This record gives sequence, structure tokens and C-alpha cells, in this order.
Amino acid sequence: MRKWIAVAVAAVVLVAAGAAASWWLTGGEEAPRAATFRGEPTTGHYVPIATRDLDPEPLTVAEVFPAESVASGGVTLQRRGTETLTDCAEAVWGSAEAAVAGCTQVLRAHYATRDGRISGQFLIFNLADSAAADRLVAALRSGGFVRSAPGTPEGFDASRSRAQARALGHYVTVSWVAPVGAGGRVDLTHPQVAVDSLGFAVQKRLVD
Repeated sequence: MRKWIAVAVAAVVLVAAGAAASWWLTGGEEAPRAATFRGEPTTGHYVPIATRDLDPEPLTVAEVFPAESVASGGVTLQRRGTETLTDCAEAVWGSAEAAVAGCTQVLRAHYATRDGRISGQFLIFNLADSAAADRLVAALRSGGFVRSAPGTPEGFDASRSRAQARALGHYVTVSWVAPVGAGGRVDLTHPQVAVDSLGFAVQKRLVD
């Protein structure tokens, strides 16, 4: 009986320690992450922009977020706000903070459907090179993630959310969508495609 109690106490201590570590890593804030995540490393297609030296011009809000809305499959999400951060660590938590070393900017925008039932965000990180981009995608897969964008509603349900991160040369794009509030299953396929389409800004840099 004493042995069982000792094991139980040890388990509680480990859980508490893990929770404390998570709390410490995220500055004492809750750090939700996507329930479903897909990460993609860069490919040879992006060799022309594999380093920032090859593609030195900073990203602009107008370039990455040219329209007030994005759409796919009849689902439209309106842009609710944008920002540009020069301290990329402000946009991530956990092991992703170390992975953004050398990042010079991250552009972030919040999107939502008109009825507010689906919320999403898109981020693009300007890193030193493709190796750094791949490291960030790996860090987002486990041990760290992006923070919620300003304006994200309290009902953003990360437990039913999905996200995708892509290393595109020396950039990393992250799209993250979720239903808002309680409810049943919500098809996030088209909202995800709509928000992820903002990564097309990187494709334009390949031909400019």
C-alpha cells in the first residue's frame, strides 16, 4: 500500500513539474497548440530564395496581405488586423523561441468568418536561410508553437484546430484555424486552404 502511494505521489509530482515547466516556458501564459499539425521542409524549388542574402528586401504588409479577405470553397474569412514584429520571439513560445534566432521580422494577421464561428491566423517568418526555416518547422512540430494573434477570440478552440507550417526557402509560413465556441465537428478544410493561400506572396518572390 505504501509503495502504491509513493508511486502515485511521484506521478503527481511529475505532472505538476511538467505543467510548471510549460508555464515557465510560456511566460506564465496558457500556450495552446493545434490539435492537428502538418509541417513541410523546404525543397529545391526555393533555391533562388534559400538565403536572405539572395532575397534581401523585407516583407511588407501590403505584399503579404493584399486583400481584405481570403476565400476557398465558398468560405470567406475577413482580415481583422495585421502587425509586423521585429522581435520574432514574441510570436512563438517554447523551443520555437530558440529556433527564430536570426529572424528579422514576422508578419501576422488575424482572420474570421463574418459570423465569427471560425477564426484563423497567418504568420510569415523572415529567417536567415533554409536550414533555419527547417529548424523552425521542426520546433513547431513539438516543443513549441506560435502564440495566438491579437484579437483572437476567447472561444478559439485549439483542441479542434488545425495548422500547417511550410518552410519556403528562408521563410516559414504558418496558417492556423479553429472553430470558435462549443459545438460539434466543424469542417476546417476550406478555411485552412483560404488562410494558407497567403503564402503565395513567397511564390511571387521567386519570379521577381
